[in-house]
Amino acid sequence: MGRIIKLSAILAILIMMTTGCTNRATASVSPGTDLSMLKTMYVQKIPADKQTHELIADNLRSKGVAVTSGESAAPSNVDAVVTYVDRWMWDMTMYMLELTINIRDPKTNTQLATGNSLHTSLTRKSPQAMVDEVLGNIYKSKK
Repeated sequence: MGRIIKLSAILAILIMMTTGCTNRATASVSPGTDLSMLKTMYVQKIPADKQTHELIADNLRSKGVAVTSGESAAPSNVDAVVTYVDRWMWDMTMYMLELTINIRDPKTNTQLATGNSLHTSLTRKSPQAMVDEVLGNIYKSKK
């Protein structure tokens, strides 16, 4: 009986320790999409966002894309619209738990590319690192 309790306790500790270490990074580009042809993009800012839209815009600018951003509808003269969802969590401090970035055709709203990054508390990254990871993976998967 004592052995079963010890094994159960060890199993419970292992489960608690590994659930805080979850991370995931995915990206895909729609067939026929050439991201190098997207020279102008509009990052559609979430109203409550303070910095994520700027991090996304700066990262895209570093890839040679002319980027504007705002809360209104995208201008008609851009090659793509970038939307995002950032989820935040509290664990001693606030941190970005998950970031999803979508790149869409402004005329048809068709998804051209998408990427996601999830890092729980023990594998957390800065918002800058999350943006870099997601967009880096999107641009890597374009091949």
